[in-house]
Amino acid sequence: MDTTLDLAARRELAAAIRSRYHSASGSDKRKILDEFVAITGYHEKSAIRVLNTNPAFKEPTRRSRAPLYDEAVRAALIVLWEASDRVCGKRLQPLLPILLPALERNGHLNLQVPIRAKLLAMSAATVDRLLRTPKTASRIKKPRRIEPAPRRRVPMRTFADWNEPLPGCMEMDLVAHCGTVNRGSYVHSLVLTDIASGWTECAPLAVRDGGLVVETVERIRRGLPFRLRALDVDNGSEFINDKLIDYCLSHGIELTRSRPYRKNDQAWVEQKNGAIVRKMLGYHRFEGLAAARAISRLYGASRLFVNFFQPSFKLAKKHRDGAKVSKRYHTPQTPCARLLLAESVSVESKEALSQIASQLDPLKLLEEIRAMQAHLVTLADGEMPPESSSDAPDLRSFAASLSSAWRDGEIRPTFASDAKPRYLRGLERVITPTTVATESKAGRGTDTLPATTPKKTPIPPPVFAAAGDAKPHAVRMVWPLVCRRLEGFPNISATELFDELSVQFPGRFTRAQYKSLLRRVNQWRLDARARGVVIGAKTYRRLSDKPRGRRPGLFKDHWPEMTTCLEARPDQTAQELLVEFQTRYPGKYSDRQVYTLQKYVRKWRQQEIKRLIGDVSSNSRLLSPPSGNNLREAAGNRVT
Repeated sequence: MDTTLDLAARRELAAAIRSRYHSASGSDKRKILDEFVAITGYHEKSAIRVLNTNPAFKEPTRRSRAPLYDEAVRAALIVLWEASDRVCGKRLQPLLPILLPALERNGHLNLQVPIRAKLLAMSAATVDRLLRTPKTASRIKKPRRIEPAPRRRVPMRTFADWNEPLPGCMEMDLVAHCGTVNRGSYVHSLVLTDIASGWTECAPLAVRDGGLVVETVERIRRGLPFRLRALDVDNGSEFINDKLIDYCLSHGIELTRSRPYRKNDQAWVEQKNGAIVRKMLGYHRFEGLAAARAISRLYGASRLFVNFFQPSFKLAKKHRDGAKVSKRYHTPQTPCARLLLAESVSVESKEALSQIASQLDPLKLLEEIRAMQAHLVTLADGEMPPESSSDAPDLRSFAASLSSAWRDGEIRPTFASDAKPRYLRGLERVITPTTVATESKAGRGTDTLPATTPKKTPIPPPVFAAAGDAKPHAVRMVWPLVCRRLEGFPNISATELFDELSVQFPGRFTRAQYKSLLRRVNQWRLDARARGVVIGAKTYRRLSDKPRGRRPGLFKDHWPEMTTCLEARPDQTAQELLVEFQTRYPGKYSDRQVYTLQKYVRKWRQQEIKRLIGDVSSNSRLLSPPSGNNLREAAGNRVT
C-alpha cells in the first residue's frame, strides 16, 4: 500500500500507540495492528516487530572498508610530487607514467608492483586529495591585508561614474613642491577642480596634515560661487581620515575615493595640476611659512585670472574606430561663463560673478602673478627677497614690455633658464677664493671649465689615470664645475665634457668613470628641460679634419679580377667569391665584408642583364623566326 508518511512520521506514530498496544486485549490489539498497517503500509510481521521493540532508536552502523591507497602509496606519491617540483595534481597525474619509469631507470626509486600499479591508476582528484596535507604545510601563509577603517567608510568612484554632474562636484588632490628631493618638510598645494565648469581653487599647505586639509577645505567652501556637493579624493592618509569624513557628513558632502594607483580616475584635477600649479610654480622646492604666504598671495591672483580670463576645453563626444579615437570639443569657455549658463547656480551667485568680472583688471592680475613668481624663485634659491614696496605697480611699463617679451623666450620666472638650480645653491660656500688659489698652485686647474672650445685649436689629448689609481668620488667632487659648464653650454656632449675634465685634472679619472658622468649629465638635462631650458642637438668634436664622404671602394683593386671570375662562373655566390679572394690575398678581406660584396655582385648581374637585353633587341633578325637560307646564320647569332 502506498503511503505519504516518511520514516520520521512512522516512528512518531509507532511511539504514540506502542503503550496502548501493549496494554490492550487480544481483539483490541488486532484492531490497533490493522489500523497501524493501513496507515504506515508496513507488513503485518514488520508492524508487530516495530510495536514490540524498544522505543529507543538505534542509528544503523555503516560498514567501513579498508582504504584503497594506504600510507605507502601516499609516501611514494609525495616523493614523485617533490621530484616534479611540486606541480599540481592536474599536471602530476599525466606526468606519472613518464616520471616514475625515469626515476626507476636511474635507480632513484624502487617500488613494489602493487604500489606502482596504484600510482599509475589514480586520478588527478585523488592525487590532490592525498597531497592535501603536504601542500598545506608547504604553502607560504601571507598575512591578510587589513584595509584601514576610514578607507572602508569611503566608497570608490571611477572616472566613468560621474555622468554629467552638476556644478559643485569637485575632485581634490595635493601637489608636492619638494624639488628634486622628496624628504623633509615642504609646502603642498591643495587643488580642487569642479568637473562641470572647470572652476579651480588652489591653496598652500605649510605641512601635510589631515586637520589642516579640513580647515583649508572649509575656507575654500565658503568662497565658492556654488554649493559644494561632492568631493573625490585619492587614497592618501591626508584625505582618508575620520576628520574629513565627519566634516563631509556634517555638511552634506558626498565623499568618494579613486582606485589605488589609477590616476585617470581623477583626470580633471590631474590636468589642472600641470596646467595651473606647475605652470605657476614650476618644480622648485618651497618650504617654510614665508613660502606658504607668498604662494597664498600668488593663488589669490591666479584664482581670479584663471577662472575669469582663461578659457578651457570641454569634451563633447568621443568616437572610437579601431585604434583611432576621434574627439570633439565644445567651444572653449571660461569657468565663470559656464557657471553663468548653468541652471543649478542661483541668481544671486550669477549676479555676484558678473559684478566681480566687471571690476577685474587682467593686466594687474598678471603683473601680480609675475611679481610673486619672482619672489618665490628668490626664496627657493635661498636668498633674501627685497622688501615689497607699498607703491602701486607700474602697469604702463609692464604693458609696454608685453610687446617684446617674446624675444626673451620663457617669461615666467619660475621657468626661466637663468634661475639658479638647486645644485648651484651655496656653491660659493663650497668653492672659496682660497680654495681656488690652492687648486691653481697645485696644478689641478681652475674653479671653472673653459666657456667655449676654439674650433681651430684642438683639445690636447686627455691624461687618464691607471685602472687602480683613480679617485672613487672624482666625478662627484667636480660636479658643481660641470653644472656651470652645462649652464653655459647645455648641448655639449658628455664625451667632450669628460675629455675636458681629464685634461684639467690629469690622473683623476679613468675611462670606467665615463658612464657615471654620462648618467649625471642625462639627469641634469631632464631637470633642465623641466625648468624650461631649451637644449638643442648634441655637438660632437670632430677628431679629424678630413672631409666626410663615402668610404673608398673596398674591392676596387681586385674588382676586374673578380668580374673575370664571375664571367667564367656566373652562378657562384658572393660568399664563395670572397673565400676565393681571401685565399689569394691573405689578410686583405674579412668575413664582415661579404654584405658589401653582395651589393657589388648584385649590381654587376643587373648591368649584365641590361646589356644582354640591349644586344638582343638590337639584333632584328632574332625578333622574327628565321627562314630557309638564313637558318644557318641565325643559328650562329643565337645568344645562349
